[in-house]
Amino acid sequence: MPEPTYLTADGAEKLKQELEQLKGPRRDELAKRLRSAIQMGDLSENADYHKAKEDQGFLEGRIQEIEYMLHNVVIIDEHAGRDVVSIGNHVTIEEAGSPSETYHVVGAKEADPRNGRISNESPIGRALMDHKVGDVVQVETPGGKISFKILKIE
Repeated sequence: MPEPTYLTADGAEKLKQELEQLKGPRRDELAKRLRSAIQMGDLSENADYHKAKEDQGFLEGRIQEIEYMLHNVVIIDEHAGRDVVSIGNHVTIEEAGSPSETYHVVGAKEADPRNGRISNESPIGRALMDHKVGDVVQVETPGGKISFKILKIE
């Protein structure tokens, strides 16, 4: 059974737009580059042709990846219950002696830790799942074991 891709509705829409762009204008642009390179002659030593073929491989690979994700997408209900942490929640945590931090728990494909979006598959994301406000959670990170308290789930 294929692995589900957890996305917010916004994340799924962005992927759909990217797919449209890749299948339309980007493919057309690449086809023009290939035709132009082929018209130059000797393909064995034509750097433009080899680069265009390489770019075509990446483009088609990305198209397949997005189509797979969208085919197996599970849209996260960002307004789901707030009793326990689940994908789609905003969670405010506090480590002893540090200011509180708020994270948006998302699927792995939308994770962006620098912007407060952590994956449910990351060490902290996994540790938060199914815990309630007031719970003290311990997590093993690359920097060592940390403990934090869940202050709020939105």
